[in-house]
Amino acid sequence: MIDQEKKTIHRRILLLGGTGAMGEHLTRILAEQGDDVHVTTRSCRMSERNITYVQGNAHEITFINDLLRESWDAIVDFMVYNTDEFRVRVSQLLKATKQYIFISSARVYGPTNSSDELINEETPRLLDMIKDEEYLNTDEYALSKARQENILHEAGCNNWTIIRPYITFSETRLQLGVLEKEDWLWRAINGYSIVFSKDIASHYTTLTYGYDVSRGIAGLIGLPAALGEVYHITTDEAYKWEEILEVYLHVLDKYLGHRPEVVMTDKCLNLRFPAMQFQVKYCRLFDRRFDNSKIRLAVPTLRFKNTRDEIESCLGTFLESPLFSSPALLLNAQMDRVTGERMRLNIYSTLKSRLKYLVARYAPTEIVKVLTK
Repeated sequence: MIDQEKKTIHRRILLLGGTGAMGEHLTRILAEQGDDVHVTTRSCRMSERNITYVQGNAHEITFINDLLRESWDAIVDFMVYNTDEFRVRVSQLLKATKQYIFISSARVYGPTNSSDELINEETPRLLDMIKDEEYLNTDEYALSKARQENILHEAGCNNWTIIRPYITFSETRLQLGVLEKEDWLWRAINGYSIVFSKDIASHYTTLTYGYDVSRGIAGLIGLPAALGEVYHITTDEAYKWEEILEVYLHVLDKYLGHRPEVVMTDKCLNLRFPAMQFQVKYCRLFDRRFDNSKIRLAVPTLRFKNTRDEIESCLGTFLESPLFSSPALLLNAQMDRVTGERMRLNIYSTLKSRLKYLVARYAPTEIVKVLTK
């Protein structure tokens, strides 16, 4: 539970883009403690006790303007903006609330000097240290979040709090390196080989249960000391990706009755394609261990679940009723090229998608690269 001394009943809180894994947890936490929670959603959802779903696209300025004409005790912003879009609306967001909580990312941090070095909130950011002009000329996720943090720092007020989650997992989201569950777990339970890479497998990562991150966010809402501050909300456990893979395989062995086949490439397949390379180069090939003492001090009641145990639990829960989006077409075609397998074409609903898969599976790599642009 959140500290009773800080808890305020019937606060009006707006969650922008709050229907993802972290947003769903945060909505429940806030509603259960008596807050009046409003959540933007692209789809129609039934409102319930203390939760009002507001249907619309929070990227659309007319929709967001209507919401920001109201007064909010807190706005928690899960939206992914490009930097120009954020610059246009930041003033309005700050004026509409007592506390604007910006969900940034711990991907903003640069590399550490060793695999056992802990990252804290003062660790240099990629934006401030790298010299890769090709990368700096993009607005890739880690750079856009850092630039948007800068905009907040330069806004002339401090009624904001910056949150930097790292990789989160839940009963519906289970990543392996850069792979979403559709690109490794779907393959495993449908009889295809998992394709992973040695370059990522050997690095340390930090995976945090999404509910725990949401509890940390809830603990900062309405906290005066959090204004103008930056927090990453992560567990202090770290594992090599190859260890995380073993946890997954252990659960799948029990579920399937056998261990799925795993094919290890030397380098991540995403590095073959310019549009996919940066998350690998500037995140998954870094070792990530975190010092979480700042958030623990701010929210003393915050506890983090054991990573291994909770991953096993989340994967087990997901496998009871598995629901996937479509596997990434180009990536899975490249995986099949490595393994010698061929995906059943009927998993893609259109003739265009099936032809695109076949081109990506069998055509020369230079031709396939054109498809990713």
